[in-house]
Amino acid sequence: MNPLANANPPVRLRRDSFADMPATVRTPNYLPTDLKPGIVHIGLGNFHRAHQAWYIHQLMQQGQALDWAIIGAGVRSYDAEMRERLLAQDFLTTLIELDPKGISAEIVGAMIDYLPIEEGNATLIRQMADPSIRIVSLTVTEGGYFLDANTGAFNADHEDIRYDAAHPDQPRTAFGAIVAALRQRKKEGLKPFTTLSCDNLQGNGVILRNCIVGLARMSDPNLATWIDRYGAFPNSMVDCIVPATTEQVVSQCHGLGIDDRVPVSHENFRQWVIEDNFCAGRPPLEQVGVTLTHDVHSYETMKLRILNGGHQLLANVGEILNVPTISRCMQDSDILAFFAKIQAEEILPHVAAVPGAKPSEYLDLVEKRFANTAIHDTTRRVAFDGSSRHPGFLLPSLRDAVASDPAPSGLALAEAFWCRMCAGRREDGSEIAPNDPHWDTLQHIALASRDDPKLWIEQDQYYGEIGRDTRFGQDFSFWLTKIWRHGSRAAIADYVAQTSTSE
Repeated sequence: MNPLANANPPVRLRRDSFADMPATVRTPNYLPTDLKPGIVHIGLGNFHRAHQAWYIHQLMQQGQALDWAIIGAGVRSYDAEMRERLLAQDFLTTLIELDPKGISAEIVGAMIDYLPIEEGNATLIRQMADPSIRIVSLTVTEGGYFLDANTGAFNADHEDIRYDAAHPDQPRTAFGAIVAALRQRKKEGLKPFTTLSCDNLQGNGVILRNCIVGLARMSDPNLATWIDRYGAFPNSMVDCIVPATTEQVVSQCHGLGIDDRVPVSHENFRQWVIEDNFCAGRPPLEQVGVTLTHDVHSYETMKLRILNGGHQLLANVGEILNVPTISRCMQDSDILAFFAKIQAEEILPHVAAVPGAKPSEYLDLVEKRFANTAIHDTTRRVAFDGSSRHPGFLLPSLRDAVASDPAPSGLALAEAFWCRMCAGRREDGSEIAPNDPHWDTLQHIALASRDDPKLWIEQDQYYGEIGRDTRFGQDFSFWLTKIWRHGSRAAIADYVAQTSTSE
């Protein structure tokens, strides 16, 4: 029985209802009148509210960073529903920490507004141009940066980017809105704000700089030079497992005594590493556990390859075998053996240590986090957008492993599982619903690859040169054929039985 369970009707979440909350619920000790805006965050989903907003909230609980309150924003029509729900509860969020030993609830109040969603983004541009805003942060997903999936370069030919370059005062994208706001600040003699990516991309600050400067150059080269010279785009690494909010999470929140329409559940772990490169000041984030450094790259590599890559190892085969959650995948002896062997032999050897953690130690931590049965993180959520996540999380390890000896048989199997998943039907016959922005194309190629496996790795936008590697192609074809003929578990058994040539 949960010791925090509340027998009374849940209290509707509003700023004036804190006194009525159960004593077990931690509430803000600051008032909204104490706060002034300092951050605009674009793409305000569950992860931001459980991560960045939580860190700012912790500072505010200490009486600090009161002029760094967050204003939420979005540029897509679906953001409007989130705005309405948060507006109805004074922009507050209940965070439910899912510790295997028990759950706890905390209300976060670092957000003070959420801008209306509108065509042309005039309100967002005006807010970012305000001198009080010193940081604009983003969580727009790995696939939202208009990158060439193979080269990683800024894709200036994308339809939305071409539109923004032609209509710089009424942009469609978040990047177009940022460029427009920076143009206004330059015109008014103001400094740029720091633009901070919180997405899982290697070198996310460099990528963001290339996107913003590249887009600005298409319409105003002088502005692009000014942004590049005076702006700041810190690289960062973010880490916290935050499942999607389901009715179960809402009911869980009710059980804790809080009526929150959009609560967020999360694991009992957070990490944030940021390059200490800000052009307009920053909150004292190091006082609440954020690592400020000039070497983010090694932290990024460790996390993206071991944790995010590990997520893809589990989720794709988990979907094929109809294993519903990541923790259940970790309880499946076949899937766990597959995961552990690839990590040990094909991923960890190409990851450097960071201060305070060796790759093997970080993997131990990741395994414990993935096995947390209190976290109902679905394989479907983790497998979403494989067309962005495989190039970002697994293919860098694959390229390194192909360049070494032995060749990466396990990573070839992982790519075969992605292909098999995209065929759209599990081994038990049930349908895998579309789960990628490019699902129709992926499914078509996945089905054709059943008879001609090389078709999958000839997708140059994902695999590039690695798709033409003879040994990788042979291993991929072997594993995909094995999966279709004998099933995923038989393929795993064959792989696990292989003896590493390094032994």
